Amino acid sequence: MSFARRTCFNYRWILSCLRIIGLESFLVFAFRIIGVLRALIPLGTLTLLASEVLLITSAFTLASYLTMEVDPTVYLLYDSGLTQIGIVVLTIVAGLEFHDLYSHARVTFRLRLLQQLCFTVGCAFLAQGLLGYLNPNLRVPIRVMMLGSALALPAMLGWRLVYSRYSVELLARQRLLLFGRGGLLNEIGKFIGEHPEMGLSVVGYIDDVHPTGAALPGGKCLGRASALLEIAQSTRPDRIVVGMLPSSPSAAMKDLLELQLAGARIEKAGATYERLMARVSINELRPEQLICSGEMDPDKRQLFYQNIAHVLIAAVALVFMLPIVLLIAAAVKLSSAGPVLVRERRIGLDGVLFTRYRFRTLATVPPAASAPRDTNAYPRLTPVGRFLRRFRLDQLPELYNVIRGDMAIAGPYPERPEWIPALSSRIPFYAQRQSVRPGMTGWAQIKREAEVEDTLRALEYDLYYIKNLSLFLDMYIIFYALKGVLLSPGEY
Repeated sequence: MSFARRTCFNYRWILSCLRIIGLESFLVFAFRIIGVLRALIPLGTLTLLASEVLLITSAFTLASYLTMEVDPTVYLLYDSGLTQIGIVVLTIVAGLEFHDLYSHARVTFRLRLLQQLCFTVGCAFLAQGLLGYLNPNLRVPIRVMMLGSALALPAMLGWRLVYSRYSVELLARQRLLLFGRGGLLNEIGKFIGEHPEMGLSVVGYIDDVHPTGAALPGGKCLGRASALLEIAQSTRPDRIVVGMLPSSPSAAMKDLLELQLAGARIEKAGATYERLMARVSINELRPEQLICSGEMDPDKRQLFYQNIAHVLIAAVALVFMLPIVLLIAAAVKLSSAGPVLVRERRIGLDGVLFTRYRFRTLATVPPAASAPRDTNAYPRLTPVGRFLRRFRLDQLPELYNVIRGDMAIAGPYPERPEWIPALSSRIPFYAQRQSVRPGMTGWAQIKREAEVEDTLRALEYDLYYIKNLSLFLDMYIIFYALKGVLLSPGEY
């Protein structure tokens, strides 16, 4: 039996064993989570996160050795010491993330960084005080907490200053050679140049459009496509990213195949774009990816699990928020004339119409008979409505839509039915958004950059969400949506 046949046989035998013991689905889920993590957490962010977790843990461990009257080893290993320190570390890391100190690791103002670190450590003290009322066994002793914080605070400040200054040199950067033509390669090069925390650099471009030496986003043109083999041999990139092939595609394919057989890593530009920017390029998406491979079809099991999990979360949230819901309903009713709830027709899963419920935020003042249609006599935000929109509280009735199965907590934005025909005719694959339930928030909504206001760009984020649908991604979206409400409230 040949090596290839033996390998194939062993692979199938391993898959059969995994299927029998029920681990195949777990491995598929684990690889999906790893793929999402690679897109959500850049190498630089992961490096900073891991180093600070180690730094904070070491500070509190050292504090326990310096302050404990009993054997610190007994406290750490047998008296839940490591668990207590782990809770403190988790609290501090969450506070740092709430201040965007992982997504924006560059230090531009040292005093502000010190204020943010002090505030985060103060929140950790507050969390310890609250935890002491719930379960005293999970609270770190006050002496360990005091000394550990005193050690961790300057250590984090110093490490962040060093990391901000030398992050480019500290990261083991992957070198990318961009081959071919098309705007997608330029977007990739520009993104890499603007995000050094990704741990990537552009060796250069190879195409037949620009002259050799021409400056391009993130690099320069190294030569024509016919010189691919020589340039790849001299630059030795870690990965070759291929866009649209040049005018002689057969020669380019031959050179790329030769490089791949020699061990070079070759990747399509669309895959690199998706991994770096966490969105699917509409320009690179082909109908056969939807028809034949089902690449953009959401996993049916994930949809089933999502529906159950989101209904449970919505039900629990609605029970706990019921006093606030009643208070808001009374405020809306008393502040201005009109109904408490607004009913809007929206497009849901598989194009089914449903009614979305929200608290009314606009004054229902009918216009005068002689007033022109663009005057201020038409509906406008009420003071209560402005407050509700600022903190997204007008969306609380949508929890009822989630319980009914019309919506999910995370998903694409629910569009008006009258807009769908025009959008579907102008934007390719727009109807693919209807393969999942619309959400109260979503992947496109938490990416509130200026470019996301473009419908096409928002669709790219929605398609990425559909392709990588998982409960882990939903929890990530919910976390950042709550973070936006707490730290960056505003009307949208």
